[in-house]
Amino acid sequence: MIAIVDYKAGNLTSVARALEYLGHPCEITDRPEKVRSAERVILPGVGAAGATMDNLRALGLDRCLVEDVARAGKPFLGICIGIQILFDASEENDARCLGLVAGRVVRFPGSVDGRPLKVPQIGWNRVHQARPHPLFDGVPDTTHFYFVNSYYPVPADSSAVIGTSDYGVRFTAAIAKDNILATQFHLEKSGAAGLRMLDNFCRMKF
Repeated sequence: MIAIVDYKAGNLTSVARALEYLGHPCEITDRPEKVRSAERVILPGVGAAGATMDNLRALGLDRCLVEDVARAGKPFLGICIGIQILFDASEENDARCLGLVAGRVVRFPGSVDGRPLKVPQIGWNRVHQARPHPLFDGVPDTTHFYFVNSYYPVPADSSAVIGTSDYGVRFTAAIAKDNILATQFHLEKSGAAGLRMLDNFCRMKF
């Protein structure tokens, strides 16, 4: 069973429907014991870093994700805000995050080379595969994925980066660190390529 972490954010049912379409049993849950007993865990959703962390702490899910999922070696996938809260801290709400991946989350600049940059980024954007990784199996390099984000992660260790994209600046779009994988783009809204990556995560051996 795959646990989809419910921290009172949107978009969880879209991920559940995608997994069910792919034939992977899943459950949306806000109960730490359910997350703890799952074979794999996905943290998707939309929202602000501060509210996300507040809700995770209130539900006791922050410690569960750190101790019983990430540090226990359980396959763990973050999507959208789910990549950002893996890091030490975010400029959004000056939030202290889970600290599973060294680095910080910063806001897109309001302008680049004197030209205004619309923030948030909303829409399809190419993802460049920084290095081969099983999460990208069957997905061509520079495939378009769907993004909705005002902030992006800056890992302290560039070896964690497996995908990048460009929106005014070159930014980290996907990471992998042992059993922890994450994408800034919405896999569940990215058509066949997003579904392929979700399926890859569900089938990967760690």
